[in-house]
Amino acid sequence: MNEEILIKFLLQETSEEESIAVQKWLDEATSNRAEFARLERIWTASKSLNSTSNVDEEQAWIKFKAKTTSRSNEAIVRPIKQNYWWLKIAAVLVLVAGAWMMYNVFGPANYTDLIASNKVVIEHLPDGSEVTLNKNSEISYATDFKDDRSVKLKNGDVFFNVAHDKSKPFVIKINKASVTVVGTSFNVKHIKGETEVIVETGIVKVSNGNEVIELHKGEKVLIKEASPKLIKEENTDRLYDYYRSGNFVFYKTPLWKVAEVLNEAYNVNVVVKDASIANETFNTTLKASASLDDNLDIILQTMQNLKIDRNEGQIILSKIK
Repeated sequence: MNEEILIKFLLQETSEEESIAVQKWLDEATSNRAEFARLERIWTASKSLNSTSNVDEEQAWIKFKAKTTSRSNEAIVRPIKQNYWWLKIAAVLVLVAGAWMMYNVFGPANYTDLIASNKVVIEHLPDGSEVTLNKNSEISYATDFKDDRSVKLKNGDVFFNVAHDKSKPFVIKINKASVTVVGTSFNVKHIKGETEVIVETGIVKVSNGNEVIELHKGEKVLIKEASPKLIKEENTDRLYDYYRSGNFVFYKTPLWKVAEVLNEAYNVNVVVKDASIANETFNTTLKASASLDDNLDIILQTMQNLKIDRNEGQIILSKIK
């Protein structure tokens, strides 16, 4: 996509046809969205620079045109009003150049964003590692990734299959916590201030700033920001894997856990009302692609002592009396 069109889009100066073309380009690939996000960050930085800059838009326009017409002796008069967006782009280019220079010299290491909004996204990082992002998840990785294998998990649920490179450890940063590996596969969930790490293969080192523990295949840890202690546990289910496998595999799963998983997957509020049934176990496999209502119907058919009520956005599971 032409960068001039993207700048026009940022300035809200595109025609309807150009806007549709940009939106189509953004929807085509995560890398396109990451490139646009990079340009948007630079533009934001340039606006900050502009607040202390003496750049004059008209002078920027004159300089811009002078460069493009340096081989011609013929004077060109450009109606500013009719081509005002070109003037804006000229000013933007001047500001962006300055902001980009300052950002690279004084700013933090550059990162590229990967965002999954309403669907699961699978991407390969520059070192060959594969990441699978659940819906509503966001990470960023160092732009110079072959030398700096660092990732920031901002929010959501992500499965990492890390390419082996003993000389350059793979580090994931989540607030004050960090996960360090050489080559392994594991799932990291960071939602509402809590982080869960589950190892599928290999060995993972987890730190919360106070202590470091090693997790092996089949082990997990829950990191709470308010707690300094890391407690290693055995992972007893495959529910963390539903967005990759496409199945909710419930085996001796307590009903409260069933509700928790459905809430996360469908962004709803399922509540187990009766404490007497909260720990009753559920055993079946549900399709993650099925609708919530279809899966709730199967749960009712399987656990025949349940009923469902809906009240002010809540889906209430209670015992039939």
